[in-house]
Amino acid sequence: MSAVRRPWVIGVSGASGTPYAAAVLRGLLDAGHPVDLVVSRAARLTILDETGRPFRDGHWRADLAAWLGRPLRAGDDVVYWPAGDLAAGPSSGSYPARGMVVVPASTAACAGIAIGLSKDLLQRAAEVNLKERRPVVVVPRETPVTRSHLEHLLALHDAGAVVLPASPGFYGAGARATAAQLIDFVAGKVLDALGVPHDLFRRWSGELGAARSAADPG
Repeated sequence: MSAVRRPWVIGVSGASGTPYAAAVLRGLLDAGHPVDLVVSRAARLTILDETGRPFRDGHWRADLAAWLGRPLRAGDDVVYWPAGDLAAGPSSGSYPARGMVVVPASTAACAGIAIGLSKDLLQRAAEVNLKERRPVVVVPRETPVTRSHLEHLLALHDAGAVVLPASPGFYGAGARATAAQLIDFVAGKVLDALGVPHDLFRRWSGELGAARSAADPG
């Protein structure tokens, strides 16, 4: 009997920050984990705006490869579900998902998940994983935040989600860190929350100036 496939569900909402989603996807695929991908309607516009590339249901494999910046390999296990498909596998608690990441998480997506709106598959899948007590990581990027935003994030925390703001640290690469290094820092923290091994950033060693010394050995 073959092993049951248990993917991580990755939901991409319409907030700015789609490079974070791409980095998390690359990290999971590089680690050999199966992935189910849900891209909201608003996220398609953001991907187009931030990368210049479309994301289309009928051409999702080619569009995903272009977005990730590398071809999908034979061992990459990815299933794509349209955001409007509320009968999709991840919409049910009986679907054997491992957990879910919403990255980036817009304030609208956070609110919808927190109050059980189930507006689309992304929100429904996140609610399902919360009710099944599976790991759920929500990566809000909006700043500043209002009281209502904080209340929704607190509700998600109380429901069992890990609220992991897209707030990169500089100890891994120093003050001259590139955008790619800061993106990888956040993606690495997401993978840490999922328990997925990675080498996306230099970890704190307890030594002040370690990142600066590594960047400028001379």
